[in-house]
Amino acid sequence: MEYRQLGRSGLKVSTITLGTMGFGGTGWASPVGHLGVEDARRQIDLCREAGVNLIDTADIYSNGLSEEILGEALGADREEVLLATKVRGAMGDGPNDDGLSRHHIIAGVENSLRRLGTDYIDLYQVHEWDGLTPQEETLSALDALVQSGKVRYLGCSNYTGRQLMKALWISDLRGWESYVSQQIYYSLQARDAENELIPIAVEEGLGVLVWSPLAGGLLSGKYRRGQDAPEGSRRFQGWTEPPVDDENRLYDTVDVLVEIGQAHEVSAAQVALAYTLAKPAVTSVIVGARTEQQLLDNLAAADLALSVEEIERLDTVSQVPLLYPYWHQANTQPARFSPADLSLIGRHLPT
Repeated sequence: MEYRQLGRSGLKVSTITLGTMGFGGTGWASPVGHLGVEDARRQIDLCREAGVNLIDTADIYSNGLSEEILGEALGADREEVLLATKVRGAMGDGPNDDGLSRHHIIAGVENSLRRLGTDYIDLYQVHEWDGLTPQEETLSALDALVQSGKVRYLGCSNYTGRQLMKALWISDLRGWESYVSQQIYYSLQARDAENELIPIAVEEGLGVLVWSPLAGGLLSGKYRRGQDAPEGSRRFQGWTEPPVDDENRLYDTVDVLVEIGQAHEVSAAQVALAYTLAKPAVTSVIVGARTEQQLLDNLAAADLALSVEEIERLDTVSQVPLLYPYWHQANTQPARFSPADLSLIGRHLPT
């Protein structure tokens, strides 16, 4: 297992992170899995044996049940791993049970600490943007949690480039603890993050944790052109994230994944994970599994290295046209790009 520095922090995390949305698996999370304490303990053991040191959860996963199961499954081994959780989603019906107000953040961290059975959280992440709460209120509350010792590092998730840069600017201006990482959706199925979020990570030194690197299973090799969703899969049960805007591009990409996987004698899923891990600024990919076999297969991706030619094939088959102003910049100033610019535009320049 490789360990990468989380942004500019001194924290090192494994390139594979265990995701726990399937712990409990009630309500809207039901299609992801229904793992109880013993199943969770087994997954944690397998991950630790493979060298995984980061486990990611959120308060809204099964309305807190995921955190409770994770805390119970870890027990006395809590100090042996890094715990990441999130705050922002609605945890009740009250008017202040949602968002990133100081009130909701402080209530959220106290409840997460109780459910996880710990007195500190290694990485506390805001789960989504809140356009109603002033950024200063959110960021000052998060800074206070770090100063109190209840939280050690801060991260955000699902921000736009504008929202992320505003948060980083305010934290820097005020001398507050800043986000060291962002957790984003990024995969061969949809590479939107390359437009703004990856270049920001490169330029500002942010770690990148990738959720759903297999696109909700779409890149696992189980979904093929002209076939119905496999019985028991998320899509079979009506799961709609991520949306698919170009089925032909998706299935063309899966065909290449399968072909490269066969050449390496590994699954298409391993190839998809290895590809994402090879991209600029990516620190770790978050994997969750309903079965032990799925989890072991995903963990094996940490040892798979793709060739430059294989990455280029996958880049090409999954590529979408440059948006404005990137195509204009590529046409007019090819000699004046930074590494952050080149993370997106580089492959579109003439060789």
